[in-house]
Amino acid sequence: MYKHILVPTDGSKLSVKAIRTAARLAELCGAKLTGLCVTPPYVAPVHAEGMTYGMVSPRSYKDLKEKEAKKALAVVDIEAQTSGVAALSKISLTADQPWKAIIGVARSKRCDLIVMASHGRRGLSALLLGSETAKVLTHSKTPVLVCR
Repeated sequence: MYKHILVPTDGSKLSVKAIRTAARLAELCGAKLTGLCVTPPYVAPVHAEGMTYGMVSPRSYKDLKEKEAKKALAVVDIEAQTSGVAALSKISLTADQPWKAIIGVARSKRCDLIVMASHGRRGLSALLLGSETAKVLTHSKTPVLVCR
């Protein structure tokens, strides 16, 4: 049925559920599994009224985000091995809009399914915070399986 499954992760507990689901589905279908971690770009410190907010150097930020991505993608590796999924690739990249990056990777890697988590935000919090999952669902031509 599916030949190549993309599973984006942000390292959250909810993402682990999506990773497990994607790994099991890949096992059942004999599909390849690709893990993706998208991190936001570095934002320069803000200076206001003699104070500086966000005192992290670009290098420290990059190192921290690389470490977080490696840890999040390690879960994909572990779940894939546990499920017996043969082919596995892991991608870590930086993007302003993660949903666009997810769709772009799904297209470039020719994935035929995206499995991702949703925090299930509703109402004002959904409006203010937005939802990467909702944006992927809205804009992707690739089918999306949402795990809650």
